Amino acid sequence: MSGLLRAFALLLLVATLAGCSREGPKFKASDVTGASFGRELALTDHTGRPRTLADFRGKAVVVFFGFTQCPDVCPTTLSTLAAAMKELGPDADRVQVLFVTVDPERDTPALLAQYVPAFDPRFIGLTGDAAAIDKVAKEFKIIYQKQPGPTPGSYSVDHSAGVFLFDPQGRLRVYASHGQAPEVFAHDLRALLEGA
Repeated sequence: MSGLLRAFALLLLVATLAGCSREGPKFKASDVTGASFGRELALTDHTGRPRTLADFRGKAVVVFFGFTQCPDVCPTTLSTLAAAMKELGPDADRVQVLFVTVDPERDTPALLAQYVPAFDPRFIGLTGDAAAIDKVAKEFKIIYQKQPGPTPGSYSVDHSAGVFLFDPQGRLRVYASHGQAPEVFAHDLRALLEGA
């Protein structure tokens, strides 16, 4: 009986030590490493230049979908990302935030050029025709839909509000749901920059 107890105690000790040596989660937001979506986008930036994810290899990339006339979610998220960039300090130069409009009808390149860099001069707004936006939204599993307003031009757009983080090799690694703090983004971006 004592031999059995000794063996059990040894097994328990090994399991405990193994548990101590395991690393905790790399990311504070959801780890989606290996996801089969969010692999590519091909749109035009707010200066008129065609862009793909490959253009930003070597940087951690943040992709967020929204629209400039969004009253709450979009400016809040962009402000949060700007705060995360400040928290990153010099490492922020190795991060690229991309804001993809889901309202290409109103969000012209000129409007995106005013709106997006107002949060951080390094941020880039992306647009395209309706078909291009729809293709990218489907690739990222983003849902968006126009909601009529009192006049034809005053509609709103309901849309998915999560944020996608890519590592410097261009692989989707993290999905952050709406409402995350700047510290969450700074932590996860730092982890991606350090090769997590």
